[in-house]
Amino acid sequence: MAFLLQGRLPVNQDLLLMQKGMSMRKVRSKNWKKLRYFRLQDDGMTVWHARQAGGSAKPSFSISDVETVREGHESELLRSLAEEFPLEQGFTVVFHGRRSNLDLVANSVDEARIWMQGLQLLVDFVTSMDQQEWQDQWLSDWFQRGDKNQDGRMTFQEVQRLLRLMNVEMDQEYAFQLFQTADTSQSGTLEGEEFVQFYKALTKRPEVQEIFENFSADGQKLTLLEFVDFLREEQKEGDHASDLALELIDRYEPSESGKLWHVLSMDGFLSYLCSKDGDIFNPTCRPIYQDMTQPLSHYYINSSHNTYLVGDQLCGQSSVEGYIRALKRGCRCVEVDIWDGPSGEPIVYHGHTLTSRILFKDVVATVAQYAFQTSDYPVILSLENHCSWEQQQIMVQHLTEILGELLLRTTLDGLLPTQLPSPEELRRKVLVKGKKLRTLEEDLEEEEEEEELEPELEGEQEDEPELEAQFESESQKLSPRSKDKKKEKKFKPSLCPSLSALVVYLKSVSFHSFTHSREHYRFYEISSFSETKAKSLIKEAGNEFVQHNVWQLSRVYPSGLRTDSSNYNPQELWNAGCQMVAMNVQTAGLEMDIHDGLFRQNGGCGYVLKPDFLRDAQSSFHPERPISPCKAQTLIIQVISGQQLPKVNKTKEGSIVDPLVRVEIFGIRPDTTYQETNYVENNGFNPYWGQTLCFRVLVPELALLRFVVKDYDWKSRHDFVGQYTLPWTCMKQGEPVLRPLANTPALAAFLTPSSCPFPGYRHIHLLSKDGTSLQPASIFVHICTREGLEGDES
Repeated sequence: MAFLLQGRLPVNQDLLLMQKGMSMRKVRSKNWKKLRYFRLQDDGMTVWHARQAGGSAKPSFSISDVETVREGHESELLRSLAEEFPLEQGFTVVFHGRRSNLDLVANSVDEARIWMQGLQLLVDFVTSMDQQEWQDQWLSDWFQRGDKNQDGRMTFQEVQRLLRLMNVEMDQEYAFQLFQTADTSQSGTLEGEEFVQFYKALTKRPEVQEIFENFSADGQKLTLLEFVDFLREEQKEGDHASDLALELIDRYEPSESGKLWHVLSMDGFLSYLCSKDGDIFNPTCRPIYQDMTQPLSHYYINSSHNTYLVGDQLCGQSSVEGYIRALKRGCRCVEVDIWDGPSGEPIVYHGHTLTSRILFKDVVATVAQYAFQTSDYPVILSLENHCSWEQQQIMVQHLTEILGELLLRTTLDGLLPTQLPSPEELRRKVLVKGKKLRTLEEDLEEEEEEEELEPELEGEQEDEPELEAQFESESQKLSPRSKDKKKEKKFKPSLCPSLSALVVYLKSVSFHSFTHSREHYRFYEISSFSETKAKSLIKEAGNEFVQHNVWQLSRVYPSGLRTDSSNYNPQELWNAGCQMVAMNVQTAGLEMDIHDGLFRQNGGCGYVLKPDFLRDAQSSFHPERPISPCKAQTLIIQVISGQQLPKVNKTKEGSIVDPLVRVEIFGIRPDTTYQETNYVENNGFNPYWGQTLCFRVLVPELALLRFVVKDYDWKSRHDFVGQYTLPWTCMKQGEPVLRPLANTPALAAFLTPSSCPFPGYRHIHLLSKDGTSLQPASIFVHICTREGLEGDES
């Protein structure tokens, strides 16, 4: 099956040498460095490894899992081994998601170059693959896995095993019938195109065929006018349906004659429905589409907590990789805890814990390199400064010399502003958040002589007292110098004026009350809240918190008790307009799915404009007692079918999922709910549900939808299969429907023609727990929204 893609793979000497295989050292730590034999498979898409050439090999990684390849000097681990291995012989394979990097050391500079160039060539090729090429590759992967003896053909026994691997339990007689039909050569095996035909028979979509035939006069094709009717009536594309139909036929019809005659075959129709154009996520929300000229306080800002940690909060590893991953996934506010280090160099780590240390200058260099690779909008360095005066001066030196023109050192025009600047005005600028000795007004005044008086420091450290107390208690038990340490803790180092001067628009101040903030604080001052304090304030004074967040920034950070780097649900804080809700981005799960779901829109730039009622200084909105300024909506989702769901238990060949779909809504408290379908027994390949779920939402502007597929288990919690989360406002919307949902007459009385915009038939492409694509796994749905709640007269 490698022939499917080999004809399109670049012909390259490096790839040929990689397919012969080479020995390289796999490096996990300073003490774990083992020789392994790596080989690129003939399909050009997977790399296997063995202990030695000719040994038993197993998959190491797929090219589709690789994000990029870095040179050896960019790896912290390989740099630490520079005396043992020349950096020019090392390189790093960086994977999508949270999978650990793979550090390798080749036997020579030339061999390292061969693998680096060859892998990057393949990564670029995979990135440029179209939908059909992805499908071909997926088929090729399955053929490789099913062809147990690797002879290039599949017997019926191998096909039966493959079906189990593909999450399919099928009647043996029916499976054999499909096998014989596909075996046109009557050889008793399936090769190449025969396997493709077998797969097509296996993946027939009767639910899509029915939709196709409802609009096709001859059941064989959709004419241009028939396709326009479908786009208008079902997909609600409106007046531009005619132009869109021509574009879609040209994009998805596989046959040249079909394109020439402006007709769409069943294959083309299915390709369209499975494409980005048939996705639930509105394509107009993918690029930067929001107004980016409003004050910073009017945006949700993608924020990270203790960004340097890639593990837990107590003993985890500190690494610049934490900053690389956060910035590349769109984080615009990263945190840096700085302490005095040896040799006069400030270090970064989680104070009073056993986490490892990294150099502050390496963190700054990493920010300089990666800050604007994903987004041009400003990056905020949230500094937690614990350094002596001397090392603060070193901090200033690193910030100014390494960041250079990227670092914002004064107001944009040198004048005193009246509100925070906008993301647009701050493009490609790094802002420092931290303590400040004076006000911005005083900084901007021209003074002939520098003030030598040392004002009292304002602001607070966002330390986690529960954690510090725990470690101090332990250290007192263990160390005879605990009394000296207590004295050291009482000493608070002065803030270096040159570091203070780098804080312009983001001066950290202690929060006392909303009244105190209104009366004493300025718009460029920012308060930080623990999640517990912030949630308490929302309950006690939700509307005041909303109004506070219109003119001033708020940062919320996880409780110090979350030593496992777990996360809290950010939605509750977003409901009150809190802009910088900091997450432990290294930890996957529901909370990060919600976080990633919100920031998936607006080009993934890290800034999302808050709803207008959270940008109004006179807003009456209270997140706990909402009297919605917006119109409530009803959502009806018909969960139709699933496609190529992954196995949950990959170690058991015969294990097949029993999938169900759970639809969750997160928003204000009354809107937060879920419903789920029944489970389909033993079918993860093409399960059919055909069930309708109905939701009523008071404040859709704040709502997010999460579609989760789970493997039913009556004995315990259902296992996670895949998910996709998106903002309600980014669902593909349409114009008023002219007729009720097909095959759901029970809804006809409820859905009046004048009141229901239908986004129509959509595929939801599932993501892993880690947030990476599970392509081609998806669920097929029909979605309808209407304004108002059931029974409303409006």
